[in-house]
This record gives sequence, structure tokens and C-alpha cells, in this order.
Amino acid sequence: MRRLRVAGVAVVALAAGTAAAYLFVHRSPSPEEQWALVDEYCTGCHNDAELAGDLAFARLSRTDLAADAAVWEKAIRKLRGHLMPPPGEPRPSDARIDTFVSWLEQSLDAAARSKPNPGAPALHRLNRAEYANAVRDLLDVTVDAATLLPGDDSSAGFDNVASALSVSPALLSSYVAAAARISRLAVGDPEAGSAIVTYRAPRGLVQAKHLDGQPLGTRGGMSVRHVFPLDAEYEIRVARGGNGFGLEALGGDEETEISVNGERAALLGRSGPRTAVLKIPAGPQTLSAAIVRKRDAEGVDDLFAVHSPTPGITSISIVGPRDASGVGDTPSRRTIFICSPASEGEEQACAADIVRRLAERAYRRPMPADDAAVATLLEFYSQGRAEGSFDAGIQRAVARVLVDPEFIFRFEAEPPGLAAGAIYPVSDVELASRLSFFLWSSVPDEPLLAAAAGGELSRPAVLEREVRRMLADPKAHALVANFASQWLGLRQLDTVSPTSSEFDGNLRLAFRKETELLFADVLRADLSVVELLSADHTFVDERLARHYGVPNIRGSRFRRVELADGARQGLLGHGSILTVTSAPNRTSPVKRGQWILANLLGTPPPPPPDGVETNLDETAPAGAVPTTMRERLKRHMADPSCAACHNLMDPLGFALENFDFIGQWRDAEGGTAVDAHGVFVDGSALEGPAGLRAVLLGHSELFVQTFAEKLLTYALGRSLEASDMPAVREIVRRAARDDYRMSALVLGVAESVPMRMRGKAAE
Repeated sequence: MRRLRVAGVAVVALAAGTAAAYLFVHRSPSPEEQWALVDEYCTGCHNDAELAGDLAFARLSRTDLAADAAVWEKAIRKLRGHLMPPPGEPRPSDARIDTFVSWLEQSLDAAARSKPNPGAPALHRLNRAEYANAVRDLLDVTVDAATLLPGDDSSAGFDNVASALSVSPALLSSYVAAAARISRLAVGDPEAGSAIVTYRAPRGLVQAKHLDGQPLGTRGGMSVRHVFPLDAEYEIRVARGGNGFGLEALGGDEETEISVNGERAALLGRSGPRTAVLKIPAGPQTLSAAIVRKRDAEGVDDLFAVHSPTPGITSISIVGPRDASGVGDTPSRRTIFICSPASEGEEQACAADIVRRLAERAYRRPMPADDAAVATLLEFYSQGRAEGSFDAGIQRAVARVLVDPEFIFRFEAEPPGLAAGAIYPVSDVELASRLSFFLWSSVPDEPLLAAAAGGELSRPAVLEREVRRMLADPKAHALVANFASQWLGLRQLDTVSPTSSEFDGNLRLAFRKETELLFADVLRADLSVVELLSADHTFVDERLARHYGVPNIRGSRFRRVELADGARQGLLGHGSILTVTSAPNRTSPVKRGQWILANLLGTPPPPPPDGVETNLDETAPAGAVPTTMRERLKRHMADPSCAACHNLMDPLGFALENFDFIGQWRDAEGGTAVDAHGVFVDGSALEGPAGLRAVLLGHSELFVQTFAEKLLTYALGRSLEASDMPAVREIVRRAARDDYRMSALVLGVAESVPMRMRGKAAE
């Protein structure tokens, strides 16, 4: 089955290249003949009088296309997406458009090769996720950055874009407080006072059944990964919810099991104290609490669950440490203390070794022993040592590392004497950081730094070797958690609140996990990225399988299932996508169509004009509310200012109308059969989800280019400009030779001009 799909992709790619091949087999039309197309079909609107889109082609150079690259790149996007000429206007043949677009692309790409423009990125601050990952890889301690640092702003769809990562006095204060707290956790502070940390169950979580990761024989519950600061006693407090009526939930007499790293540590009776005091070793431990299931009362539990989102464990609080016996042997201490002084006379040399190694990893560059940064850290060590122990001195140095600008910001040195606008390759060490934050959202590891320090990373064979090694590392899951989740809008699931009794916190979590598992499968198996649209399999647990109508799935473990129904295949059948592109109480063909244009086809429609009514529920006159969304939109589109864009978006969204606003299949809406047909801008028929998918696969080159654009944006941490589009096309062309495999696209980004070079900003 997969072989057939791959062959299909190859056919699509071959078809897409037909026009380009024509240029080599037959005589290429002259520039004058290409401009004749513009004069015949474009200048009627884009002239000095009409100035449609604030564009007059007569003002553009006819001999230097690169001088107006921004205009021509926009034209390429619109022509590739069949957005121009607009519907109803005379249109040249597809073959003539393909020839014209190929000529534009070849001209712009040739100009880019002769005069590259990699851009001049702004100073890049680590975002919250990158900071937490860097701490993890530097100190082997896991922290929840959301509790330490404020959230990051997004731009161009991602929260790692340098221009949006501002710095404020409040943020700097947060860094100082975070560094103090993390250094105490990492080293172990015997003087640490007792504190309380509370973890809450996910919003709307129904706990009527066993949850994945909990002990067998339990229902509901929650697990947390907590870093215990010392070998000590800790009070574990467990809160349980009722049924929403102030009454005891069914099974209220059942005990609560507390386990540490999967081993039962205590049982709490419902009528007795809801706390347990446990001796727990320092370091990261998995703490769980779940309800011991003594009876099979699933049906009644489900009844209560409709009215109470959490009729089980609602929170776990950890109070301590108390009566500490030591700092323990933790992963972070083993990582930090690479030496152990046997006497006071050996402490300074050992401290120097420790801080030099920390600085090298934290600052992402070779660190000779006499480096000024090492001297600074040793001063902080000496201050801490003077006030306490050797460990206290190292703790002070660790805290200083975590607030150093070289850790928090990604500096790139500029060669001296460059003229404004000059371009140059980034150093191997800087390239290592670019790669590690791209693929891992974290700092380079020692092998990557070693290759960079030896000047080997810029060699093509070494670069490819390192990229493939990094993709195989578990840390590459950052591409799922940070790139895919933002590109596909999965983070919006945290805030959606559909007004349906069929929706709960379990489904919210399952929606996100399904889509993440599909992307991870394509990444891990190195499949064609087109598989994201065409996959005939997905990943479900019992809750999600029931929602989709997939039979014979039991339990909370996610597993791969084959999809016989073509409607549910690929991303467009995922409840995550269908829910975040809906309104809280209805579907939104507009939002769904807009999402497809922007995220899959790379042709986002413009925002609605000022003053245009967008609330469809308020546009219908009293007493004449239509029964279907199609009828509401038909009235809305009577406004000519709306029709132009809605003719692009709405047919795509209508093709998904068989999926309701939480992604369940339906055949009727309001007693009327669902009408899921439409016409794509190129004239192709859209017949339901399967028909829409077929049309998108027929334009898979647009999807792959959009994916490459998103991936390059994320990798560079900046918005793309017209000057970046030749690099995007080169990435796609190279990946086409390898069936658009994930690794081919990632390698293309890693080897691209914008990734390996930069320019000096104009003064």
C-alpha cells in the first residue's frame, strides 16, 4: 500500500515538473514573450490608473527581475496557487502559466546564486522551551520552565523568532530567580527550607477508567516527574474531586494508591488523612496517585463524569524537604562534579575543571583554561566557597552560568572590517548552535562541539553525518513538540472549549497525542512528508477510537491502527485539526479553508476588510436563520467585498463539513443532509474529505514547499523574505530526488545558504 502511495507522489512530482522540462526540450520563450503574458492578462488591473494591490507592472524593471524580487515572489505564490488571475477574469492556459512561473523562478534563482542574500538575523534569546532543554542537557536536571519564566511572544507562527523575543526588567529578574532555584536543585542545598509544590490534573480530565502509565487495578489518577532536592522526608497531599453536585462520587470509599517510580509507597483511605509522609531520595522521581478500583462501576462513573470533569485525583502537592539526611547521589551531581577534591588544596584546580566544562557546554564554544569567562566563574565559586563548602562554591558558579548573557543569548561574531551588506559564512561553532537549536531546541552536545571546534562541521560529509545522528537522537522529539505543534496549531487545544458533552479533557489530550504520534512516525521512519496528508493509519487509545468509531480498541495505551475509511486519512481527518479550526459550538468552513490555504498550501488569504461583519450568527435577519452553515455563508458572501476571498476558502472548508466541530463524523446538520462538495480554484471537484485530500495530493508540490518554508522559518528563527525563496526552492528540488523524505528536507535546510551564512546589516 505504501509503495503505491510513494509511486503516486512520484507521478505528481513528474507532472509538476512537466512545464519545467518543456523549457529544455523545446525552445524557451524569450523574455519579451514572457512579458507579453503580463501585458495581456495582468496590466488591465495592475496599472498606474487602477493600481490594484498597489501594484503597476509598468513600474517594474523588465531586465532585472531581482530588483523587484518581492513582487515577483508574491506573483509566483499566487500563480502557483491559482489565485491569479482572479475568478471571472481571462486566464492563460495552465501550460503557459507554468512556463511563465518557471521562467520567473529560474531568473530569480540564478540571481540569488550570483549574489546570495542570507539575511542578518537579530540577536537571538533562548525562548522558554529552549532554556529548559538547555538546563536539562547542561545539568541533567528537568525543570518546568512555565513556572520559572513568563511566556514568549510568537511571530511568523513560532515562538523562537528572534525579533519577538524581547527582554524586560521583569524577565531578567525571572532569570536570576530561576538560576538560584535550578542551581540549588542541581547541586543539592542542605540548607534548603521546606516548600510546597502543587501539580494539578489536566483540565476536564475524566477518571472513570484506567489511565495509561498508572498501576493496573486503578482508575484515573495522575503522575508527575518531580526533582526532589535532598534525601529527606516529604509530605504527599492528594486531593480528590466530587461529582459536581457537592456529593461524594461513586467509589468514594475506594483507597488512593501513591507510588514512587512505579512501586506502591502508601495507601490513603477516603475517610482518613489524605496525606502520606515518605522518605524519598534526592533527584528526579516519578510520583503517582490513582484510585484503587474495587468494583466495576464504569457505567455509573461515566454518568457522573459528564457532570464532573475530575471525579478522581485533582491535584498532588509535595511538601518538604524535612529531616534531610544528605544531598544524595543524583544525575545532576554526577554530571556537574566531574572531579572530587580529596583535600582543600585540590579544590581550586577541581573547581576550575568543573566550571570550564560547564562554560564550554553552556556558552557553546571551546573554552581554554585561561578564558576570561572561566575566570569570572571562578570568582563566583570563590565567593560561595568563602561562605560555605566546596559544593556551595560550585552552586554559586552554576547560578552565574545560568544568568550569563552567553547562555541566555545566541551570539554570533562578525568578522572585522566588513562593509555593510557583505556576506560571510558563520563559524563552525556558530553553525553547531544553529543546528542544535533547530533540531533539539537545546545546546550542542560534545560530539557536535568537537566537530565544530576541529573545523570539520562545515565539510558536507561531516555536516550530513551530524544531522543524521541528531535526527536519530531522542532529543529530536523537539521537532514534534515545538515545530509541529506550532505549525499545526496543536497548542491551541489547551484553550479551546467546545460546548459539547462529548468533549472532555481526555479527548483533548488524545487529539494532541494522535497528531504528534503521526508526525513522530514520519520523522522516525524517515517517510515522505506527503505522508502527513495521505497516511492510511493513525494512532488511537480507547477514548479516541470510540470518538472516531474505530472498533475493538480497549485501554488507555495508544497504538497504530489502519484506516479503511479514506475520509479519516492524514492530518485532515484528525480531531485536533478539525477542533482548533472550528467555533466553540459549530464548524467554521472559513477557518478550516483559511487554515488549509495558510498551513498546507502556503497561500494565506488576506484578512477581512475593516468594517466587514464576520459573525455569521448575527448576519441572518430575525426569523430567517438558515439551518446549515453553507446557507449562512451564502448570505454572507452576497457582500462583494467578502466574496473574493470566501470563494477561495469556503470550498475547502465545505469539503470537511461531514466532520462536526469536535471532529465526529455526521451525515446531517440540523436535519438536513450535509453538502460537502465544492470546486477548487483550479476547477477540480471537491467531494468530501477524501476528494479534498486527493486534490491536495495533486498539488503536493505546494504542500512540500509550504512545509519547507515553515521548517526554514523555524530553523532560522526569523520571518522569511523574498530573498529566501530561492533557498526554499533549492531545498524542495533536492528533496524531490529522495521522495521528499523528512531527512532530505531537514538536510536541505541545514545545508542552505541562509542557515550557513549571514550578512552584515546596513548601518
